[in-house]
Amino acid sequence: MVAPSRIPKESGDRVKTDKRDAASLAVLHRAGLLTAIHIPAPEIEAVRDLARARHDLDDDLNRVRRRLLALLLRHGHVYRAGTTWTQAHHQWLDALCFSEPAERQTFEYYRSVMAIREQQLASISTDLRAWLDKPPIGQASHRLAAHHAVGYLGGLTIAAEVANEWERFAQARSFMAFTGLVPSEHSSGDRRRQGSITKSGNVVIRTQLIESAWHFRGRPVAGKTLQERQSHVGPATVARASVAHQRLAGRYRRLTARGLPPNVINVAIARELAGFMWAEMTSPA
Repeated sequence: MVAPSRIPKESGDRVKTDKRDAASLAVLHRAGLLTAIHIPAPEIEAVRDLARARHDLDDDLNRVRRRLLALLLRHGHVYRAGTTWTQAHHQWLDALCFSEPAERQTFEYYRSVMAIREQQLASISTDLRAWLDKPPIGQASHRLAAHHAVGYLGGLTIAAEVANEWERFAQARSFMAFTGLVPSEHSSGDRRRQGSITKSGNVVIRTQLIESAWHFRGRPVAGKTLQERQSHVGPATVARASVAHQRLAGRYRRLTARGLPPNVINVAIARELAGFMWAEMTSPA
């Protein structure tokens, strides 16, 4: 199997037939210009589909939450008492009053959809977590989950996306490029110009790493939850996870002290976290 998007094609080629395609693929294959793609085992692909379904439900939940907040903002209801979607925030939502009945109905419809998505997300998370202790990706999931801010579901998601084929990435840079977290580049001669990240890789892994990177803002302390996850892996994995925790938390503080934008810092941390994920899975357990 080859990647269709990576097949070279001349800009002036306007004729497409099966015969011409076959001849072109044969020539490109002989020249080594076709990029092969990995095909996961059926059982791994099934778990991957379940993990991606959870990702989609989480995205749907965030969308309906943004719509609800936009509705409230249009009517002058702004929550200023702290973080949204906490227990205090839900109590504030319960106490809201609307002058028009239709406004109240719209508000209630959004909240009902949000409640349905939250219940669905909790259910699929429970089903997905059941695969942590099952082959073929259970062991890899536990090793990835032993790292700070990754968690059980995050480790399972990354393990399912890579499908136990970490050796196909020759080095950490290759896996970083696979996640789409490396900067784009347009350089010529002695001038080097880099832009935003490529976002050309696996969107599920990239989203998981970016969400995990935000948690490195705090002090590098291993809490009870992290210690519980690390109890399922060997001392070598715990040592590597501790090194990653200390380094990424320290780098987050240094980049913040330089005054860089938070989003830029978070992407840099997520890119380096991808390197630690690769190092973990290519090292002895």
